[in-house]
Amino acid sequence: MIMWRLTRAQIRLAFLLSLVLWSPVVHAQSQAQIPEWCRALPRAEYKSLQRMLPDDPWFEIYKVAPGVFAIYESHQAEEVISYLIVGAKQAVLFDTGMGIGDIRKVTTKLTSRPVVVLNSHTHDDHVGGNWQFTFVYGMDTDFTRKNAKGSREDAQAEIAPDQLCGDLPKGFNPKRYVTKPWRISHFIHDGFKVNLGGRTLEVLSTPGHTPDAICLLDRANGLLFTGDTYYPAPIWLYRPETDLDAYVNSVKRLAALAPELKLVLGAHNIPVAEPSVLPRLVTAIQAVRSGQGAVKPEGESKAIHTVDGFNFLLAASKKEKN
Repeated sequence: MIMWRLTRAQIRLAFLLSLVLWSPVVHAQSQAQIPEWCRALPRAEYKSLQRMLPDDPWFEIYKVAPGVFAIYESHQAEEVISYLIVGAKQAVLFDTGMGIGDIRKVTTKLTSRPVVVLNSHTHDDHVGGNWQFTFVYGMDTDFTRKNAKGSREDAQAEIAPDQLCGDLPKGFNPKRYVTKPWRISHFIHDGFKVNLGGRTLEVLSTPGHTPDAICLLDRANGLLFTGDTYYPAPIWLYRPETDLDAYVNSVKRLAALAPELKLVLGAHNIPVAEPSVLPRLVTAIQAVRSGQGAVKPEGESKAIHTVDGFNFLLAASKKEKN
């Protein structure tokens, strides 16, 4: 039997060679663990926006217009964007996000004025921080009242491993994560106006994505906050509460406003778009409903329909399921 004795130098060399040989494998494994949606971040569109409060552990905050701040959750797959809109007397927080980070703390750093919450709709990813605020205005619908009771199942699905990009905030307990119930302090309706002091926001009822979906119009400044009625990613129109006829009517209403707008601000992925996107959105959804465009199965009983760069996630037809 031959005994091999290796010097320290030989051992060190062997170790270094093993690192070289194994590092591509380790790198490939670590890359495989990163969700596909996360690899596209950071999105290039944010480079032109003014970053605020860069030390926040969960939110990315950007000033997108005078007195308007986009509060972006880049660490979660929904990439939700809430908006703080500040006037001389008070502010509106349009959506409160996932409820993972402390959005109330963010608003207190951005403004000392009292804050009223309005929700673009009441899916869990837009109402997670509602419970932190005294004044929450809501549409007078059964859907709104039901969701105000909170939920656990939808919230837990949002923090599955493939839904997260990076670390959760320090002190956050995933096992206890729920969408907490909140109190609707005042019911609102189409045409309702909020005077912020030197700035007025008008509520536009835009059902379709949900029965309680709304947009906010800052007519004087040419800003339209569209919630989930429009955003630059697959628009979800497949859930039981979706009404496609109502959605088409709603986007037609928004498209009619395009000539007087300067910016369109959606609730996911990227906060700013040109108003010209709205008439194109109408044409795209009408084309989809008439059977045009590419169709790709997406998960169980769903399909993505693509026309002119717009993507709509719809319930799959029997033909698409097969």
